[in-house]
Amino acid sequence: MVEVPVPKEKWSGKVGTVVLGASTADSKERKVLSIGGETGMPFLSYEGLGNRQLIAGEVVDDTSELIEVAVRPFGDAVNDPAAWARKWVEEFGADLVCLRLRSTNPEGKDASPEDAAQTVLKVLAAVDVPLIVYGCGHEEKDARTMEAVSNACAKVRLLLGQAEENAYKTISAAAMSNHHALIAYSNLDINLAKQINILLSDFGVKAENIVMDPLMAGLGMGLEYSYSVNERIRMAALMGDRMLQVPMLCDVTSAWEAREASEENAAWGDVVERGKWWEAATGLAALVSGADLLIVRSPLAAMVLQDAISDLRGGK
Repeated sequence: MVEVPVPKEKWSGKVGTVVLGASTADSKERKVLSIGGETGMPFLSYEGLGNRQLIAGEVVDDTSELIEVAVRPFGDAVNDPAAWARKWVEEFGADLVCLRLRSTNPEGKDASPEDAAQTVLKVLAAVDVPLIVYGCGHEEKDARTMEAVSNACAKVRLLLGQAEENAYKTISAAAMSNHHALIAYSNLDINLAKQINILLSDFGVKAENIVMDPLMAGLGMGLEYSYSVNERIRMAALMGDRMLQVPMLCDVTSAWEAREASEENAAWGDVVERGKWWEAATGLAALVSGADLLIVRSPLAAMVLQDAISDLRGGK
């Protein structure tokens, strides 16, 4: 029998590591998880697997725009962010919780930053896993909300979203003042992804506190282009581009923007099963293109993705 050598790439770079969930000594003991650390392309164990890829379950504090089919398995828990988060962790095995503070939207409920901070504290009290926190998408309100959340949760290391090229100083200052990590968001372009990381670095944010989000398009909505951008980012990092050597987050809830994922249509098959696989397929593409952390809406899709991660890592 002829032994065929494994064709290993020799990379000069390495993806950095970001620690999530760390807390101070006098706060509630919490789980601490690390992402990143790869020295090779995704899931090539002979080049360097890095830390296990993680799943964050999505929770929102304003359910007025929920896609019901995606969250049906949670039942009445969707009416209480803390109960929803607890169900994600205890029943569906989420590694993290991603809390979106949509109630702060000035065009909706217009909840105050202080009220939003209290919601975050309630979720932190309900689960011991790391927490990702987003605002509502309104630039001015989010700046005030993230500042309030950062100050209220100074004893726990959050991952705050999001810093963009035209709106990064306030959230960066809040994150640095309380030792939180930060999501660097860019729009489907490797150069934009690098630019926001440069801006954050120049502002004083350390690489160990940055997780990049290059925007993951869902299945049928530009997934192939997202895949190519993610892959180019990972390759550039491994080839030594220091400004791209940070872990990657992909928000695969974007899959639900496709009507095929949630529209009731008997000809397309069971909508629950279809939606699960629509989001899972988006997540799988994100994983094999370089994602270290996924935000997922459907717990059924999350379970598929957890199994896939274990299989792709050879049970590690």
